Amino acid sequence: MSVGLLGFASGLPLALTGSTLQAWLTTEGVSLKTIGAMSLVGLPYLYKFLWAPLLDRFRLPGLGRRRGWLLLTQGVLAVLFWILAASDPHAHLSVIVGVVLSLAWVSATQDIVVDAYRAEILPPEERGYGAGLSVAGYRLAMVVSGAGVLLAADRLGFATSFHLLSVLMTILMGITWWTEEPPPPAPSEASLWTDVTASWRSLYLTPGFKTLAAFVVLYKLGDAFAGSLTMAFFLRGQGFTLTEIGVAYKVLGMVAAITGGIAGGLWMRRLGLYGALWRFGLLQAITNLGFLGLALYGKSLTGMMVAVALENLSAGMGTSALVALLTGLCVRRYTATHFAMLSALTSMPRVLIGPLAGEIANLGWPVFFSAAVVLSLPGLVLLRVLRVRLMTMAS
Repeated sequence: MSVGLLGFASGLPLALTGSTLQAWLTTEGVSLKTIGAMSLVGLPYLYKFLWAPLLDRFRLPGLGRRRGWLLLTQGVLAVLFWILAASDPHAHLSVIVGVVLSLAWVSATQDIVVDAYRAEILPPEERGYGAGLSVAGYRLAMVVSGAGVLLAADRLGFATSFHLLSVLMTILMGITWWTEEPPPPAPSEASLWTDVTASWRSLYLTPGFKTLAAFVVLYKLGDAFAGSLTMAFFLRGQGFTLTEIGVAYKVLGMVAAITGGIAGGLWMRRLGLYGALWRFGLLQAITNLGFLGLALYGKSLTGMMVAVALENLSAGMGTSALVALLTGLCVRRYTATHFAMLSALTSMPRVLIGPLAGEIANLGWPVFFSAAVVLSLPGLVLLRVLRVRLMTMAS
């Protein structure tokens, strides 16, 4: 249960620094140029592996290596939410930029610790289920700080909504206080730089690491490709209204993703790591055919809802399996560093695929979604290559 709650705490700031921030600044009349530039505040999430070694090396006195950093980051986040609530976008825009950038940096730091905690506290046989709970908590928190804040702001104002987030994060601190601290490794007598280079080297020297790293990048490539322009497809290619998209794509999709994360984690207990990665990877490829069907046969609200539900269900399952794999690759002494580096690899397709997606979309939506299906296959090919290696790893 603590893994799911910490996943919730990890996901809570993310939507606030993204879509919720955009909505707030837009309603306050801030220029589109400024709002667009604010998207850069998300960069700490991509580069968090640079300071992850510090969280492996140092601990806060009396609080533990993981629990101490969790309490500190959550306390700082609660304060930053409160400061944001007191800020006026017209009079304090520079302050807001600094606060949101700090939110992203502290949030990324909390992500590092949550990932490390999950990797260290769960026995191998519980990794899949734990990953499912964490993914479900993370996505539920994004609903709260996204749609939940917008609904509250419509009635109470953004300031009160941000105050409520601060109170919620404070409550989560109380839960963190009672979580179990994973047993720490023996203290290192090496220098910080020696520890950092040793952590990188130990991951690189993992048997078959280059193939494993390529698989981590490619496993969700098809999903990342399709997702990069799905919203544009629904609006421009199909002509759905914002309300239809909001209900089907956001709400239904989120419920399906949460369900898929939990179901995938439970199913992994029977399938094992390799079996889960293989079956969930096939489902990810097949469910992209739903969007291809919409592109070929035209607008259908029912069709969209079915396609969105199935795609998010399979994506939740695939994410649970992938998180379980990353957890199994971490060495306990360097858990924070290893998971941060590996999760950066999983982010590469989402960050870099945009330009290619735009070029292929110009050839037509059927071609675009056919490409998404094809791009789902290289990861499955590499998975077959890694079959023996992964079948020896516990899920």
